[in-house]
Amino acid sequence: MDPNQEMSLGPSEDGISWVSVCPRGLWRVQQKQIHKNTSSNDAGAHQCPRLGSVCQVRVQLQTETRADQCVEEGRRPCSVEGPAFTRSLSAVLQVPLGEWTAVRVGEAQCDVTEACLERMSRGDKWEILLSPLDTSSELNADADQPFSATVELGTFTPGKESWELSSEEKMDWVKALKSRGTVWFRSGDVWGAADCYSRALKLLITLYGRVKAAETLGQLSEGIQSPSESLIPSVREYNSVKAELHSNLSLCQLKLKEPERAKASASKATGLDPGGAKAWYRLGQACQMLNELEEAKRAFQKLLEVQPDSSAAAKALKDVTMKEKETNKQLAHRLSKMFS
Repeated sequence: MDPNQEMSLGPSEDGISWVSVCPRGLWRVQQKQIHKNTSSNDAGAHQCPRLGSVCQVRVQLQTETRADQCVEEGRRPCSVEGPAFTRSLSAVLQVPLGEWTAVRVGEAQCDVTEACLERMSRGDKWEILLSPLDTSSELNADADQPFSATVELGTFTPGKESWELSSEEKMDWVKALKSRGTVWFRSGDVWGAADCYSRALKLLITLYGRVKAAETLGQLSEGIQSPSESLIPSVREYNSVKAELHSNLSLCQLKLKEPERAKASASKATGLDPGGAKAWYRLGQACQMLNELEEAKRAFQKLLEVQPDSSAAAKALKDVTMKEKETNKQLAHRLSKMFS
């Protein structure tokens, strides 16, 4: 997952199409409206849920499939402190199926459902067709088959556009998503963790202008800030959180066998926080996977500067050095045969 990558595929003959991420990997989603609330007397008929909206949603399968199963636990509304439903590594749709359920937009519980909700009004009903993009999943390939479902929106509470959030509200969302990503990673839900870290980064990046403006204002007023300005994170805090998110995302990308993206994420993390040991280690691992041995050596050497007693860094550096010597030896042998 790349926080700057556009996942939407835009309109198609079948409606709206995009790529979704779930514990089972990447799935193409095609969305088509089958019922629209046209009541002019309905105050919510022309409004859509926004970030933080708690929505009454009903998702029902239209085709028999082994790619999804009902998530039974947790029937309460989601909260910003943590997910309400138990995530299932074997399911695509991470909500209880066939009944009205509360989902809070922005919490990354089920990105398929959330993406639908952002385009829906109260009383609308959409049909979705889901098709796997990655058939090399370690899960049972027989279960990775296309299937269809319907998403119906009932009532929902007001939410906000991201630009309407205060700095404090944005940081609350960022920290909650970061924490949730860590919980999901530890449970084995690497795709879900990567999605959380990506969402957190996208939201955090929108704070940059306020952070820089507050820093400038603080310098002009000799460090005296108003109460509202004190809620804006400092440049140091901003860079620290951003570096951790990029580092965590890099780990997910390594697990998902995406070394080029893992290298890019780890490089951003080390640039923001040169003292981040984990980021240097992940950068070295990514370079090693890409067979960029010289860069891997530099990363592990930098890690040893940051953590001189790191046995993992010492071993990694030793392994890379040995591999580099073996590579050079093989190259010298091939060249000698060419010119002998």
